[in-house]
Amino acid sequence: MAEALGLDFGTTNTVIAVAESSEATHSVAYTSLAGTSDSMRTALSFLKDRQLGAGALKVEAGQAAIRAFIDNPGDCRFLQSIKTFAASALFQGTLVHARRFQFEDLMEVFLKRLQAYAGDGWPGEAKRLVAGRPVHFAGASPDPALAVTRYNEALTRLGFPEIHYVYEPVAAAFYFARMLKRDATVLVADFGGGTTDFSLIRFSTEAGKLSATPIGQSGVGIAGDQFDARIIDQLVAPEIGKGSQFKSFGKLLDVPSNYYLAFSRWNQLSVFKTLKEFTDLKSLVRQAEEPEKLELFIDLIDHDEGYPLYQAVSATKMALSSAEEADFRFAPLGKAGEKRVTRREFESWIADDLTRMEEALDEVLVKSNTEAGTIDKVFLTGGTSFVPAVRDIFHRRFDASRIETGGELVSIAHGLALIGERDDIEQWVA
Repeated sequence: MAEALGLDFGTTNTVIAVAESSEATHSVAYTSLAGTSDSMRTALSFLKDRQLGAGALKVEAGQAAIRAFIDNPGDCRFLQSIKTFAASALFQGTLVHARRFQFEDLMEVFLKRLQAYAGDGWPGEAKRLVAGRPVHFAGASPDPALAVTRYNEALTRLGFPEIHYVYEPVAAAFYFARMLKRDATVLVADFGGGTTDFSLIRFSTEAGKLSATPIGQSGVGIAGDQFDARIIDQLVAPEIGKGSQFKSFGKLLDVPSNYYLAFSRWNQLSVFKTLKEFTDLKSLVRQAEEPEKLELFIDLIDHDEGYPLYQAVSATKMALSSAEEADFRFAPLGKAGEKRVTRREFESWIADDLTRMEEALDEVLVKSNTEAGTIDKVFLTGGTSFVPAVRDIFHRRFDASRIETGGELVSIAHGLALIGERDDIEQWVA
């Protein structure tokens, strides 16, 4: 019987791992309309279904949610990157087909769909759930206590007797530490969708038992989603009115930039669609100097083009990880949606973000009084670690032989599950 589960509730993907013993783990597998997978896109779709009764909603998660959204344009409400709202006091819920869902409702619904997809493979008798949390949550003014309260509310509804929280980079460090041949000082850099977290830990083995001494932690609410936002801001926003003007009482004023800030966060578009700001945007069309651009902006929102935009941006970003140039293609913009992007351009757009990432790295080293040369291993994990400019931060500071990668999508969940098997779990919790 599984004793412990590790939950990596990620901005982009979610993985749940089961500890079979103090050394062995496996990922929970899910079978949905989209096939079988051991990771799940952190996404939800809601579709009215008359067969379920008046007011009832058919809910899908992950790739099945994406398929439902694509197959039912206009009728399907699609939400992705739910985690980005966890620590925001400004997020007080969202309307889905006239029903209000708070953050904890969305998290509960998502995890219950995973439970349904897992079927008999769901470890329902597990006694302990260990959930990961970032060192710093995403958002302009994140409230970590609020985020944990919301997590607790959602996870308690699933009936787990014990719930613990461990910093995500600490879990990744534990996962990698199993491969260490001797005592070592380890730096883990976890690049997720919404946050970048660093954890510095001293691992040692006494009497065959692995122990750890935390040395330092730091983080910043910048990662892959911010890189996506930079691409959107440069390639898409100018085509839908950013930088344009409108007339008001005989004066020319700039179209408010906050509209484009919301748009560049593609995962928030379905929420933006329900806000007063979207209504205000529509009212500007008649006064706009370039009304066709604002009309295109409104069409993109009305037709839920957030996910297709994400696909286009993600494809370009991934291509630039292995090539010096890549094509950006986003059909809803017509010819304006076909552009050539160089890696040098992309790196110039994210230069400030890279600086803030590097400052967070400096912070953990300075505060812990640790010299780069005394770190034995550097583990890079998370999808954004594939970006060459991100890797360069570490290759400039550490010998290449000390830098290791692997398990980018599963290391956190499996590390959490292994920590959940330990008697000294209190040593590891956040």
